[in-house]
Amino acid sequence: MIVETIVVGPLQVNCYLVGCEETREAAVIDPGDDVERVLAGLKAADLKAVYIINTHEHFDHVGANKRLHDVTGAKILAHSASAEEITKISSRALLWGMRAEDSPPVDRELGDGDLVEIGRSVTLKVLTTPGHSLGSISLVTEGAAFVGDLIFSGSIGRTDFPGGDYETLISSVRDKIFPLGDDVVLYSGHGPATTVGRERATNPFFVS
Repeated sequence: MIVETIVVGPLQVNCYLVGCEETREAAVIDPGDDVERVLAGLKAADLKAVYIINTHEHFDHVGANKRLHDVTGAKILAHSASAEEITKISSRALLWGMRAEDSPPVDRELGDGDLVEIGRSVTLKVLTTPGHSLGSISLVTEGAAFVGDLIFSGSIGRTDFPGGDYETLISSVRDKIFPLGDDVVLYSGHGPATTVGRERATNPFFVS
């Protein structure tokens, strides 16, 4: 499996390119901004985008959906609770004094347990992990999980946005992410990668 990280936009979102080494097909996870850099990253890695996957509906994670979709034809995938919201993110971005284009409608709505196959060798399993937002999902493959803004190295996602809830987020991490195993690498929506074991042992939100 190929994993490339491109930090995009003023809020420094981690956009991930996840590709199959055999077919060079890839999913672009959370293209929040800087579409030219994302396209350059795909070209440098010799990858073809077939999916755009949003881990949740916030504008900083979906702002480049439209232009990336227009250029590559990649299908847009998101949780059903995010599907309508991502089509009207321009107004949400303005509340932060920023600009973002509304996303085209999703091509496939994702739910808990769904599988997204990338090429011949990569399969992402969808886990619904709400708490940061209603439509938050995590994408799990062998040895790794792309968790959006659910949990960070030493911290957790904000729960004061619409659809956020602290207790729900904590439950999502404890019930869905921690059981994956201590060696699983967590690729978060912002900041450095971490592991389940490190967060279980040191994250102040989970260490009693």
